[in-house]
Amino acid sequence: MGRLFGTDGVRGKAGEYPLDPATVRRLGAALARALREGEGTVRFLAGRDTRESGGWIERELAFGIRSQRGILSTAGVIPTPAIAYLTPRMGYTAGVVISASHNPFEDNGIKVFSGAGAKFTEALEQRVEEIVADGSWAVPDGDAGAVEEIDYRSAYVGHLLEILPPALRRQEMRVVIDCANGATTTVAPRVFAELELETRCIGCSPDGRNINLRCGSTAPEGLAATVVSGQYDLGIAYDGDGDRAILVDARGRIVDGDAVMLMCAKQMKAEGRLNGDAIVATVMSNIGLEIALREGGIGLVRCQVGDKYVMEEMLRRGLVLGGEQSGHVIFSDYLFTGDGLATSLNVLRTMAASGRSLADLASDLTTYPQVLMNLRVQQKVDLKTIPEVAAVIARVEQRLDGQGRLLVRYSGTEPLLRVMLEGRDEAEIRTLGQEIIDAVREHVGTAV
Repeated sequence: MGRLFGTDGVRGKAGEYPLDPATVRRLGAALARALREGEGTVRFLAGRDTRESGGWIERELAFGIRSQRGILSTAGVIPTPAIAYLTPRMGYTAGVVISASHNPFEDNGIKVFSGAGAKFTEALEQRVEEIVADGSWAVPDGDAGAVEEIDYRSAYVGHLLEILPPALRRQEMRVVIDCANGATTTVAPRVFAELELETRCIGCSPDGRNINLRCGSTAPEGLAATVVSGQYDLGIAYDGDGDRAILVDARGRIVDGDAVMLMCAKQMKAEGRLNGDAIVATVMSNIGLEIALREGGIGLVRCQVGDKYVMEEMLRRGLVLGGEQSGHVIFSDYLFTGDGLATSLNVLRTMAASGRSLADLASDLTTYPQVLMNLRVQQKVDLKTIPEVAAVIARVEQRLDGQGRLLVRYSGTEPLLRVMLEGRDEAEIRTLGQEIIDAVREHVGTAV
């Protein structure tokens, strides 16, 4: 039996290990056992996206939890961040989300949030895996019956509407939202109706199999075409589970997480709401973001890829804004996890407060050229220990200092060295990257 938990919960093809009925049932029981060690009755709140497998996975989880004297209630089809928000506020021990985010419908996943609304710690995940692997206990047989459903959408919608107070609501704005035929279909149309914005919704007809299918944040081309043809002010695309948003301006141009973080950071600083005058982004965010923030007197702290690491760094430093280029943005004043709806409402707030269009705000970010070069290697040697290679890397870093960026790392899944450079001149950074590749070839060697 392999590891159950990956970087973002339990993931796989629905019906196959680790998302086969028996393992899901056992996982539910193990979750209840792990959390019961600290208290009496454990209460879970579940939410899911629109995949056809979500219902039976939820029922099997609930059966396993019930077998250990726990209780699972469901909020039904609802965005992932809604469960993170509702779990602590409604007094649940933990929250469970059944979703595979932006993956195709055949996949699914199980993600757990603590009673504080944060993602499960690795220590707790390890404890759950130990309990699953322990052969001294078994889940009893039986049919997985219906799960009690409680409609918490009003509480979540009310929380979102606080982001955009009435004084900052511009009724004349025309918006297209793309719900990816996913979890936001049950909430986003209602939010925009409450804001009294003229709104067109696409990707709002889930059938269990069309989640993320040529729509949503990973395929915003249809949204862009709709915005342009209908002369809308902007478009907003969510992903399957609703924890990220990608925006499109009136001319159909993509506005990613980097641009969103820049515009919101500058507005929050102007309002005195940007603790520490700094934000957190990952190593994938463009050097253009770092330079534009610096010019606005705002610092950038980088961390490894993953919203979990963004959140940890924000907590460590007491910062209130962080995120990823992919559209996962965390506004910790509202929630300590990515929330696509919260992101889009913060952008609308920034537009209203600044009096600027989305295209105008996004133009503050100059995205620098990026070059990515791969070299197949026989072994993953620490390049700092090879003086000739280390010297070339140091020279390139010095050349780029303040106006560019170098990232040299090995792939986690393949025998590849990845060299990523950003700078003002694409030809120059390509030449610099080749110097590093050549030095590694000469002094370390490559795979045959």
